[in-house]
Amino acid sequence: MSNVLIIKHGSLGDLIQANGAIKDIKDYYGNRKVILLTSKPYSIFMSECPYIDGVIIDKRLPRWNLFFLYNLKKLLNKYNFTKVFDLQNSSRSRFYKRFILNKADWSSSISTLEAGQTKKDFDEYPVLDRMELQLKKSNIPTKYIKDIDLSWADVNVSSLIKQHTNRDYILIFPFCSAKHQNKKWPYYKHLISSIRREYKNNYSVLIAPGPNELKDAENLNANIVLSNGEPLDIKMLISLIKNAKFIVANDTGPAHIASHLNKKGLVLFGSHTSAKKVSIESKNFKAVSVKDLSNLKVDEVLKKIKDNLD
Repeated sequence: MSNVLIIKHGSLGDLIQANGAIKDIKDYYGNRKVILLTSKPYSIFMSECPYIDGVIIDKRLPRWNLFFLYNLKKLLNKYNFTKVFDLQNSSRSRFYKRFILNKADWSSSISTLEAGQTKKDFDEYPVLDRMELQLKKSNIPTKYIKDIDLSWADVNVSSLIKQHTNRDYILIFPFCSAKHQNKKWPYYKHLISSIRREYKNNYSVLIAPGPNELKDAENLNANIVLSNGEPLDIKMLISLIKNAKFIVANDTGPAHIASHLNKKGLVLFGSHTSAKKVSIESKNFKAVSVKDLSNLKVDEVLKKIKDNLD
């Protein structure tokens, strides 16, 4: 029997957003195996997703590494993929279409374009709209693409929370990847102090740093949440967010998680993109958008927290 391949390398926020599309694809191809090609940091997490039947890790080595390409092609050919959903829509995945899986029926943003439409025009649509159009082009019903269910990733973190607080908590995500420093609001330390003064003993302020954020986390006046001295895995992170009273974050993966859990919270945007384009707002999770994040004052963010938390 032929199988179906989904390509989505990351980032975390992108994979969270793709969960609805993945579920729609699996529902449509219920009698065929649906395999995800993704990056190593997300392989364990996505291997537990009930909407896919397996995960293949793509090391994403340089394309001039012919040994890597040969082995990847050999591995993928074993699965007899006759349909590929390229949800990454990157130059790498387009390269794979030409040289590794050129015999499969390929769904991508390019194959979704209407007559006279360019990819640049298409990429201006909100990300969930783009995925919806892509799936509809393959006649796949899109029941879940904008109704993302992360309940499969919920784990019991009550004992972990008790280690750090016995009160409701506000969860702060003040970090971003090193290559996207323009997404980072620079005043989180001041904000955390202001929240503490405003709410005194009503709420604890927690942060959950990733592997490369531990040192920076120590410079903030907040309770650092770790599991056995290590950063939380993705399922524990999702559950910590689910149990939070309020979230404040940069435009990063945890913000997308908070949005799709419909948590009360704020995501802070500069001019790097728009909240609409990345489909990040929900009923309770709202964006604060400014041209320059360095000009966004702490008092403005604190007021938004007070207006939405109380």
